[in-house]
Amino acid sequence: MSAPAVSFEFFPPKTLDQSFRLWETARALAPLGPDFVSVTYGAGGTTRQLTHEAVTALAGHYGLNVAAHLTCVDATRDETMAIVEAYADAGVTEIVALRGDAPQGADRFEAHPQGFASSVELIAAIAARGGFTIRCGAYPEPHPDSPDGHADVTWLKRKVDAGASGAITQFFFDADTFFRFRDACAAAGITAPIRPGILPIQGWAGAKRFAARCGTSVPGWAEAAFAAAGPQGERALARDLAITLCQDLIAGGVDGLHFYTLNRPELTAEVCAALGVTAREAVAA
Repeated sequence: MSAPAVSFEFFPPKTLDQSFRLWETARALAPLGPDFVSVTYGAGGTTRQLTHEAVTALAGHYGLNVAAHLTCVDATRDETMAIVEAYADAGVTEIVALRGDAPQGADRFEAHPQGFASSVELIAAIAARGGFTIRCGAYPEPHPDSPDGHADVTWLKRKVDAGASGAITQFFFDADTFFRFRDACAAAGITAPIRPGILPIQGWAGAKRFAARCGTSVPGWAEAAFAAAGPQGERALARDLAITLCQDLIAGGVDGLHFYTLNRPELTAEVCAALGVTAREAVAA
């Protein structure tokens, strides 16, 4: 079993302590040779400037290929495209284009009157500008705003047709969940690569909250396993489950994995090591 390509997701720091954690995470994972890393965009665009700063710093200091997240939330089309131009000026060539979640305090996403109404519109505008590799989001299980899984496949097809060259999925617990989605996408004529998103579980309670927000189902076997492991065994269980999930995906033909690091590198690094992803070169301070 050959080692997969890997990519990592970070979030922009809001405090000095978070800044140190991000840079230590980047320093720990950069030697693994990710083909790209992504930097998230806070709900409602709350970390817009911080995202830009983190993107430029990661590219400049660590030589990483950084894909900046960009959403449609709470901004006009002109404001959003100005951010695209700022990324281009900074040498960024990849964007993860998303609709985005509802702003804090809102029940659901509502487009800005002069903004992009969907990720499809945003992707089309970036593609028309040119100069960027565009990735998009994908949902192996129904998005909270979707009536069913078929709608998510249809939306992904529209995103790819609009100009996205690849997709990153929301996290999931069972490899078969991804394989069913991959098969449905292939049947719909989607040929762009779909990279599964992997969440090394840093804490079971937090993972369940995350799952509830994004529509990921929590299987009964996972509940039982973490209950049996208890606080002392939680980390070892999380490591073993992530390794097993990744190995099952690779055995099923997956050649690239995207890790949601939560700016904590240790578990991700351990999982990568178990998969044969090893350091390629030292990273300068």
